[in-house]
Amino acid sequence: MLVNVYGKNGSVTGQVELPEEVFNVEPSEHAMYLAVKAYLANQRQGTAKTKVRSEVRGGGKKPWKQKGRGTARAGSSRSPVWVGGGTIHGPRPHLYKQYLPAQMKKLARKSALSLRVKEENLLVIEGLAFDGIKTKNMIGVMKALKIDGQKSLFMLKDSDKNVVLSARNIPNVMTLPATIASTYDILNHKNIILSKEALQDLVQTF
Repeated sequence: MLVNVYGKNGSVTGQVELPEEVFNVEPSEHAMYLAVKAYLANQRQGTAKTKVRSEVRGGGKKPWKQKGRGTARAGSSRSPVWVGGGTIHGPRPHLYKQYLPAQMKKLARKSALSLRVKEENLLVIEGLAFDGIKTKNMIGVMKALKIDGQKSLFMLKDSDKNVVLSARNIPNVMTLPATIASTYDILNHKNIILSKEALQDLVQTF
């Protein structure tokens, strides 16, 4: 599959072959759903916790005598029905981690990339490098590619400091090494700008 390669000024500088087995597969909605679900679940810390009545400080003494007072009997001031008491069935720390088979993960990423290609929202760019750290440099590239103001993911060969910091303050723009971009990252952005230099590394991850 031949696609155009763009320069920083938005002009077409050539063409590159995208491997069919990675960028032209039939998108599997179920695989993408499972990958995104697992990704979001794995972001959860699972540290939410409340104290039950045995963990709340105090409450060892019976508040008042059992009979003769005209009020309900009480054995502890840390009962769940009292203010300051323990919590019933509150959250407890536990793991939310979900695991996917390696082949399922690969299928999900291929499906996400193929989907963006079919939508014509995947662009290949070469020579994406800046002499210094300036936000306007990245904004200029995005305007040249006619994607300014849109949610975009730049998939780079390496974590180029000048490029990363130039894009950091632009809303809805993210930069990642192509080899670690997940299915969620790809689907969470309308446009994927893939560095030509990173293409081979990306393909090798499959």
